Amino acid sequence: MTDHNDVLLRVEALEAVYGGAVQALSGVDLTVRRAEIVALVGANGAGKTTLLRAISNLLPATRGQVTAGRITYDGRDVGRTRTDALVRAGLVGVLEGRHCFRALTVEENLIAGGLGRGSGRADLRADLEQVYALFPRLTQKRRLPAGLVSGGEQQMVAIGRALMGRPRLLVLDEPSMGLSPKVTAEIYRVLADLNRRQGLTLLIAEQSVTLALRHAHRSVVLENGRSVLEGGAETLRSRDDIKQYYLGPRAGAPAPERQPA
Repeated sequence: MTDHNDVLLRVEALEAVYGGAVQALSGVDLTVRRAEIVALVGANGAGKTTLLRAISNLLPATRGQVTAGRITYDGRDVGRTRTDALVRAGLVGVLEGRHCFRALTVEENLIAGGLGRGSGRADLRADLEQVYALFPRLTQKRRLPAGLVSGGEQQMVAIGRALMGRPRLLVLDEPSMGLSPKVTAEIYRVLADLNRRQGLTLLIAEQSVTLALRHAHRSVVLENGRSVLEGGAETLRSRDDIKQYYLGPRAGAPAPERQPA
């Protein structure tokens, strides 16, 4: 039985549309407990990005709308809370695509994350030191425009900027997309270490299901805008249907019949 005091994020029977007509989510349920890593997995178009946008109250910016259900973060009704207020309350997102202010330097990008939280000068210095300790290669690139560093370094900047906001729940959309296995491993090592040492809660939508299930405590599988499976990552890794349709060579095949996790 779930201890409700332990739940940081809850999504209940969520439905969402784009442009007032295109159904993107239908009856999605999701729970994220404090100090937990939850992986959100599913094929392209399953609704992962839409769900993460809804959780950060960013759907209206993309002509999307929640039409039913409820999202609560630490007791707050997300649909009734401005995105900047959610960020100050610790719900911080890293969008798909390594979004950086390309004309600003690496360090200016990082500082922007702290300013969004309202950090003072001393906090900014301390948080910068932590980010540079987590991603040492950014120290050498700190004075370069973010648009001139590698894709992997841009992803580190995007994650570092989010960490400057001192998140309690860090939401990441496809953090490994387009990155080399070496850089991906480095980023996941940092995230797992933050979870282990600082209790940072993570919700990660990931294109690589194998990678996601390797690091997560629990996983939710989305299919055609619905949450169809939820369970411990180790349990899902061992299931033949999950291996066949999500981890194996037939990853693009039709999804399996729904079974309870």
